[in-house]
Amino acid sequence: MSESHGGQFALLAQRRFAPFFWTQFLGAANDNLFKFAFTVLLTYQLQLSWLKPAQAGLVIGALFILPFVLFSATSGQLADKHDKTRLIQFIKSLEIAIMALAAWGFYATNVPALLSCVFLLGLHSTLFGPVKYAYLPQQLNERELTGGNGMVEMGTFVAILLGNVAGGVLIARPEVGAHQVAFACLGLAVLGRLTAQAIPACPSTDPGLAINWNPVSETWRNLKLAGEQLAVFRSLLGISWMWFFGAVFLANFPAFAKEVLHGNEQVASLLLVVFSVGIGVGSLLCELFSRRHVEIGLVPVGAIGMSVFAIDLYFASRGLPAPAAALSLGDFLAQAAHWRVLADLCLLALFAGLYSVPMYALIQLRAQPTHRARIIAANNILNALFMIASSLLAGALLGAGFSIPELFLAVGLANAVVAFYIFMLVPEYLLRFVAFVASRLVYRFRVRGDEHIPARGPALLVCNHVSFIDAVLLMAASPRPIRFLMDHRIFRIPVLGWLFRLAKAIPVAPQKEDPATYERAFELAREVLDEGELLCIFPEGGITRDGTLQPFKGGLMKILEGREQVPVVPLALQNLWGSFFSRVEQGQAMVRPFRRGLFSRVGLLAGAPLAAPAVSPELLRERVGGLLRS
Repeated sequence: MSESHGGQFALLAQRRFAPFFWTQFLGAANDNLFKFAFTVLLTYQLQLSWLKPAQAGLVIGALFILPFVLFSATSGQLADKHDKTRLIQFIKSLEIAIMALAAWGFYATNVPALLSCVFLLGLHSTLFGPVKYAYLPQQLNERELTGGNGMVEMGTFVAILLGNVAGGVLIARPEVGAHQVAFACLGLAVLGRLTAQAIPACPSTDPGLAINWNPVSETWRNLKLAGEQLAVFRSLLGISWMWFFGAVFLANFPAFAKEVLHGNEQVASLLLVVFSVGIGVGSLLCELFSRRHVEIGLVPVGAIGMSVFAIDLYFASRGLPAPAAALSLGDFLAQAAHWRVLADLCLLALFAGLYSVPMYALIQLRAQPTHRARIIAANNILNALFMIASSLLAGALLGAGFSIPELFLAVGLANAVVAFYIFMLVPEYLLRFVAFVASRLVYRFRVRGDEHIPARGPALLVCNHVSFIDAVLLMAASPRPIRFLMDHRIFRIPVLGWLFRLAKAIPVAPQKEDPATYERAFELAREVLDEGELLCIFPEGGITRDGTLQPFKGGLMKILEGREQVPVVPLALQNLWGSFFSRVEQGQAMVRPFRRGLFSRVGLLAGAPLAAPAVSPELLRERVGGLLRS
């Protein structure tokens, strides 16, 4: 697995990514061209006694995601057992058959046949989902994973944008619109099968897996499998909530455009264009903000933005005057009030991109490779359940007399509550958010040599101790959680003490002062390494009082006893002395907050790992000192 050095867009020039990207792109475009054209057909052009226009989007959305509930467990097993490339090629062949039936449905204006195709396209996506997200971590390394996911999410929503625009434009053409939609859907399916042929082989991760064809028992087994890794499972719940949130908006755009904004089909298409552009931009920004790591500190940022702009959308869309006839696209854009609606939708979607991409990357990075596809299948099951619940709840609220803006307001407020609950339940998100803010807004934090911090397995990180937020900066530099061994007195500091307890930092006291705490600290530290996690210690024993590197104490050798295979990584925090959170010559920290100005430049330099049997306190102090001078 070679590494790309040109950023996420360079992946589009590589065979391990480009054919897969375009296959996914064409499939997403086709799904949405069909679904949106069908939704517009039911909303604007047909009058059915058994399906009201306002409910059309909700029915189509629920029917599309029903196969995710029924067949995701089976699809996850198939993706783990078989070569993923061959499976993708089979799925794209199935898409051609589905679109042939859809073409006949559009020609004959046969609504039951088209509804059947919605369900079959849901089955197609159910089979493709686990393969898609299990393929990426087999082809991309940790430093490429966020960028690769960002590209896929961006491509997916650009495809949604183009598919919806094409679907809306084609179906609106008098007399020939349905026929042109039929040709377009079939053509995209054939083109997607051709690009799938160029995807390189992606071997099975569990070829001996025995398929359990019982969807009920296998669904339960997959959920239990996902639940074994708490951070992964709760990330699945976070992603599922995002789909609950987003489904409310996507399903109601046609009705929102018609009933609230008083626009025609082109206005409905514009809303989807703006939403898709926002998601795409947010997804691409993830790599920029994350510095090519899996940065889950972006998740709270995304959640905050989603709520803020969903709530503002309610205020922006209230009381808009109703014209005598539906507004054309030009007339709609000519009114200043409508630009606020578009800005809210774009920013809401941008923050949804910042929210979702790091969660997907975290699941791919931390799920066990042998059953990664089944974990993704569990994600799809949960997504489907949340989206069905979203459709049912939205339908119930609309049926109870809620307006569509009121529905958007309710979801925005609910998002704030759910996000707060998730971040309290999974402290890692909140901790990474604090680290993200500190390293980008308080300081200008430059990290070098972070490739020396292992992506998997245990390691002991050894760092100089300059300030009260050294641990926070190290959290920002590592793609993985770090447990810290820290002076027990730092836990008495308001806010910082709470933060370090949330991070499960291990308090240590001098042996003479508190022998029990001392022994317990080293016992817990060894357990951290035995569990395959990262442990960081500050072997000077306290924050420097004069800015110089102090002698290293021998406690690190006590931690490494009997752990010869654990690598020891020297780290150096640079230029922190004299900043707000460090002491100064008078011995006080956290006074005169702007004494070094805004965005003070600081850095972290990681050195090459050392083998545990070769280390000593003196050697490590020498290595850290050398890094400080670099």
